Amino acid sequence: VRLKNPSVKTLVYNATLVGRDADDFSLPKGNTVTIAPKKQTSINVEFTSRFLRPAEAVLLLISKNVGGIVGATLTFSLKSEVNHIEPTDILKCKSPCYEL
Repeated sequence: VRLKNPSVKTLVYNATLVGRDADDFSLPKGNTVTIAPKKQTSINVEFTSRFLRPAEAVLLLISKNVGGIVGATLTFSLKSEVNHIEPTDILKCKSPCYEL
């Protein structure tokens, strides 16, 4: 997610992931996002698939009051799509199907 700060003051946001599958998404660089004046920054959101069904969550960015300036609260809908599956390991074993 790319964020731009058009103002002449620094913006600071607290990022939170909420929703049904929020535990499957993470913010590797932490929950605080700082955007310098007239600059832009990117927020990386990582996803770890546990199920074949699509996962959904919401990225919520709530501005912190820094020096009297407050940015707008931002929300982003996150949806996953699993296109390809590869096994992490293959295990071979033998056992009887039935024993008396």
